Amino acid sequence: MKAKKVLAKGIEAIAFGALEAGCKCYFGYPITPQNEIPELMARELPKRGGVFLQAESELAAINMVLGACAVGVRAMTSSSSPGISLMCEAFSYIAALELPAVVANVMRGGPGLGGIEASQGDYFQAVKGSGHGDFHFMVLAPHNAQEAYELTAKAFEFAEKYRNPVMILSDAILGQMKEPLILKKLRIKEYNKNDWALTGAKNRPSRIIRSLFLSSQELKERNLKLAKKYKKMKKDIIYENLVNDEDRVIVVAFGSMARIAKDACLNLRKKGYPVGFFRPVTLFPFPVKPIQELIKKAKNPLKFVVPELNCGQMVEDVKLAVNGEASVISLPYPPSVIPFPEELEKEIKKCLSSSSFQKA
Repeated sequence: MKAKKVLAKGIEAIAFGALEAGCKCYFGYPITPQNEIPELMARELPKRGGVFLQAESELAAINMVLGACAVGVRAMTSSSSPGISLMCEAFSYIAALELPAVVANVMRGGPGLGGIEASQGDYFQAVKGSGHGDFHFMVLAPHNAQEAYELTAKAFEFAEKYRNPVMILSDAILGQMKEPLILKKLRIKEYNKNDWALTGAKNRPSRIIRSLFLSSQELKERNLKLAKKYKKMKKDIIYENLVNDEDRVIVVAFGSMARIAKDACLNLRKKGYPVGFFRPVTLFPFPVKPIQELIKKAKNPLKFVVPELNCGQMVEDVKLAVNGEASVISLPYPPSVIPFPEELEKEIKKCLSSSSFQKA
């Protein structure tokens, strides 16, 4: 594939990334602000020998994904906040069955039906377990169209590597914003499925994948197996680190808020302020160790400032990572309240000048 530069929305970049990874099946149900994903997949998948199907509901769509993944096909769905909530029961089944599904959530304002304004209000839902039981998605959060393309493709690799669902967590700003995107060949590894995929038992013993364990011992072993797998995922943590040892404030943000926060931090640095910037790309597993390393290397007492397009969610994981070794300050911006970089600069300067030390 020869590299090609196009102008694309973030949600189109997600679809292009899935196609580049060899996605063969897309099942979904329309909801704003992610409808360009099924639109593009409906146009492009049949050309590549794939299957597009608009299901009758989100519940039907995610169970179709479950079925396709069970036979070893690369499959995905996408939706937005309330649509994702309708899929949660099947997410738990997919995790229990250890199937490599990919799900894209283009967040909008909530709770409830909310509105179509940009929000990061689904952070808890994504990283703490979207459904019942002890399970996790691996969660990847792009902050521009190029990352949306590359991380979506990588999600299919991670899903197969860990036999676990992977979520691309985007939002209405990133989803609907157009920017340059380089479509290029990506090295996406494909893992052997021959020891688990349900491909028919001709000339081999039958296989069973299940999520029902009536034996207490079996249920315990399944949960411990999953927990061990989640620890292994820490090997693939991704983050952006623009922190110097002399910094006094470190701003931690993800997704579209990270773009605003990064501009604010770089502007303050130019003016001589000791401000660093840290962006988690994998939200689960969260980059705990890299944050702890920042604290160890710091030459000054630190304050972590966490701006989010919600009422304060990722800040809880930052507090857990900091473990009481530094101050952690939340800067919440509820749906439809989107700050300019200049506004964030003022808030960050307040944190620099404040003598108060808020324990995590």
